[in-house]
Amino acid sequence: MNADFSINGRTIETDRLLLRPFEEKDLEDFFEYASVEGVGEMAGWHHHENREESAEILKMFMNDDKVFALCLKENGKVIGSIGVEKYGMEENLTEFDGMKGREIGYVLSKAYWGRGLMPEAACAVIKFLFTEENLDFITCGYYDFNTQSKRVQEKCGFRPYRKINFETRLGTTEPGVLNLLLNPAKNLHPVFSHPETLIYNE
Repeated sequence: MNADFSINGRTIETDRLLLRPFEEKDLEDFFEYASVEGVGEMAGWHHHENREESAEILKMFMNDDKVFALCLKENGKVIGSIGVEKYGMEENLTEFDGMKGREIGYVLSKAYWGRGLMPEAACAVIKFLFTEENLDFITCGYYDFNTQSKRVQEKCGFRPYRKINFETRLGTTEPGVLNLLLNPAKNLHPVFSHPETLIYNE
């Protein structure tokens, strides 16, 4: 089942990053990376056309309180985000009945690709969710064409869970893989449903 979650003012620190709630002052940084063609498209949404669009989404981030801003510690610049979202198909995935989980999704400024920043941030959020929120599992997906996201998830310990067709915000359907990570501090052995799409091996 989907666990309740909100950031509630909390922060996560890594060697190079500070992860914190979004604030109104982040608009310019947010628009700077979200308006670059190819950034949002890798995550299934169209890059922002104007600041008004970014401002609307930023307000949603602040109200929903489940998306971390990724800030460089050296200068405070916001270069991306990690959202702690509800995982989909909750009613159909009976293996997670009685277990607490969420799904993470992330975006990084194109100017900072290839520096290992997203694995650093994602691994920190995963640790936070398992230790501070006591989650049992986390899911995370990628489109088949997004090999960068696949590598990030592999570095964070995710394992291929099931093949799936994702409905994107672009109005398209993209084949991909939904990954799964079980809390290593718990002895969890879910009985998996939907064997026709299952690719998870014990």
